[in-house]
Amino acid sequence: MIIAFSVTPIGIGEDVADAVTDAIRVVRESGLPNETDAMFTRLEGEWDEVMAVVKGAVDAVRAHTGRVSMVLKADIREGVTDAMTAKVKEVERRLA
Repeated sequence: MIIAFSVTPIGIGEDVADAVTDAIRVVRESGLPNETDAMFTRLEGEWDEVMAVVKGAVDAVRAHTGRVSMVLKADIREGVTDAMTAKVKEVERRLA
């Protein structure tokens, strides 16, 4: 599965960089394929391992505040690996 998710601390003001950095650290230390941009982090793996990383990221943000907002979108497709990069490559191939 591939997920795109965002975890935002609520109630700590505009500067959320420390909390977000802690969440992204959890993602990167997971060893799963991942990419982070200004809005979302994408993560690829099996259901249980991906959801464990999401929980860890939420817990990392919760260490900064008692309230967290999360957005999560998932593409669940059995038997597919490396879809996170393969999908983009296919679109780029068609654009060329």
